[in-house]
Amino acid sequence: MKTIFTEIIQKKIPSHIIYEDDLFISILDKYPVVLGHSLIIIKKVIDNILEIEDDKYIKFQLLAKKISIALTKTFFCKRIAMSVIGLDVPHAHIHLLPINTIDDFNFSKKIEINNHRLKIIANSIINFL
Repeated sequence: MKTIFTEIIQKKIPSHIIYEDDLFISILDKYPVVLGHSLIIIKKVIDNILEIEDDKYIKFQLLAKKISIALTKTFFCKRIAMSVIGLDVPHAHIHLLPINTIDDFNFSKKIEINNHRLKIIANSIINFL
């Protein structure tokens, strides 16, 4: 099944990539909840994160930790909120959000951010990876 994430993985849709290897790609969310809102996407199209093979699931979580550390250094936040929702896009992915209060973890609000600023944020995160 093809998803919007498949298009991003195939570079058919532009995105701000902060990490990529043979199994995963991590990008900045184009419609973030907070600055630094990132996604980690498994490249293999799997709808439910619980269907990922154990060895790849462990790598998924270790990558989330690595990117979370870089986000913490970039944004000087108190925590990184991690969420697996997957209702909008049937392709397993993790949301990582730099937060200072629980109010920062509110998916019903989005902030507007231009591509230039997203590029600067992506490069800052990459510098800590």
